[in-house]
Amino acid sequence: MKITSINIGQERTQQRKDYVETTGIYKLPAAGAIEIKRMGIEGDAICDTKHHGGLDQAIYVYGGADYEWWSKELGRELSPGTFGENLTIGDLTSADFNVGDFLYIGDVTLQVTAPRIPCGTFATRMGDSQWVKKFRRAERPGLYCRVLKEGFVNVGDMVRVEKSTGKTLSISRMYRDYYEKNKTEETLRLHLDAPISIRSRVDLERELENLLGQKQ
Repeated sequence: MKITSINIGQERTQQRKDYVETTGIYKLPAAGAIEIKRMGIEGDAICDTKHHGGLDQAIYVYGGADYEWWSKELGRELSPGTFGENLTIGDLTSADFNVGDFLYIGDVTLQVTAPRIPCGTFATRMGDSQWVKKFRRAERPGLYCRVLKEGFVNVGDMVRVEKSTGKTLSISRMYRDYYEKNKTEETLRLHLDAPISIRSRVDLERELENLLGQKQ
């Protein structure tokens, strides 16, 4: 696999129902060597810091194979960065990954931490009020990653994948379970044993605490 595009977004506004929001989801391909740091790519706008960015969601990856599927599904070509990803990687299918898997790109090391959960901002960017439901059903969420080793990357760089050998779960399982309102203790502990993102961990720890409290 290779990097086919490195995408950076500037702050811009969009009309979201009855209000205007500022977002960094509109990303465009960048030229030359781009530095990936612990908190992501410098100059890449992160406006909704409650749900995006941070040490465990510093880089968002989307795959060329998933884009090809969407292009056929939607009947139109989608340019790199359309889904707000930082790295577009050819031949990558996000459903093939587990939490904790590693991506090695030159000097950079990324670790998969979570799937992308679609939101209203994403739907507005796509111009489709049903987009959240469509994206959920497709189960091609892309990969949020933490940066374990900083460095520079270029379009055309090879990407090597190493599967996690620790306790884990598939990105598809994590994605589906997000929408499950009544998770079992077994499911919650499965997630918490994996190297998931801190946002997910906080929410799931709270769910587990509430569940155990109900059992007392």
